Amino acid sequence: MSDVRPFFDATEIAGDADAARGRFDRDGYLFVRGLLPPPVVEDLRRQFLTVLRDAAWIAADSPAHDQIAELSAFTVEPEPAYQRVYNQLYSVPAFHAMQHRAELLDLIGAVLDAPVIPQPRVIARVMFPERTAHTTPAHQDFVPVQGAADTITAWIPLSDLSAEMGGLEIAAGTHRQGVFDFAPALGASGTEITDPLDGAWVGGTFEQGDVLFFHSMTVHRGAPATGARLRLSVDLRFQRLADPIAPGSLRPHDPDVTWEQIYAGWAPGQHQYFWRDWDLDLAEYDTQYNEKRDAMAFELAAKGGVEARAILQRIVARDPNPEKQRQAAEALAALEAETS
Repeated sequence: MSDVRPFFDATEIAGDADAARGRFDRDGYLFVRGLLPPPVVEDLRRQFLTVLRDAAWIAADSPAHDQIAELSAFTVEPEPAYQRVYNQLYSVPAFHAMQHRAELLDLIGAVLDAPVIPQPRVIARVMFPERTAHTTPAHQDFVPVQGAADTITAWIPLSDLSAEMGGLEIAAGTHRQGVFDFAPALGASGTEITDPLDGAWVGGTFEQGDVLFFHSMTVHRGAPATGARLRLSVDLRFQRLADPIAPGSLRPHDPDVTWEQIYAGWAPGQHQYFWRDWDLDLAEYDTQYNEKRDAMAFELAAKGGVEARAILQRIVARDPNPEKQRQAAEALAALEAETS
């Protein structure tokens, strides 16, 4: 990944709607330094660290605020050990409140030149260091998210990110090139764009309060997390109020939990069910990408390809078809027996 050029720093043009919109339309991303107040981000980080300390994901011999990972606790989505802790993070009210920040809504509204709404489904990321095989591979959010192509993600690291801790990298301009071919892969997306997109990649270090915005068709990937610290970040997604939204974007990230479970114990008036006030245009989910992905995973697993593991795990955990779940569980067991 040595061919990664620095982000274009859009901080100075963030307050100029025409300039910000033009740059976003050109590059498919905006990198804005210090957009969010660091104390707001720090408050969420510390609440997350309390959950992670209690879950023993942080080394017992170090202060929680240092984020030193307990590597023996390593787990990934959608493994049950990950989901148990993840759903505790998901229930933190401050996490969901962040998507209602005026700094985010105003800038995205300027870029999309229309009234905008946050999508209820927010996502938290906890990346263990030194498990680089599970680094998020290059992918496009539109494939799993769908709805409006002009959905914008705000990617927000919860702490400063050095080159050692990694971050998120963008293939600039790829939002104008349609859906790229992909193949099964380990990591959060479960798939990887097959085109290396040489010469397009940009990235850099982050400070607490920085925000990286990108289009749902923009190819992006994680940078490897090395060193000793957990990398914590959140994904918040936004779209025009008038644009279609996929039903999945109105549900929690983990399909096995409900909003009632997430909101249990919340005080009134913390944005619960805020989207019910809007007349939304629900878009039918196009299953073609999932069907292609899953077929490739079964074929790859039959050949002993470990890259199929993440997709097979998702089928077992989340596919509505019991027979497909059974087949994936058998393929996963055979794959793990072969590679153990």
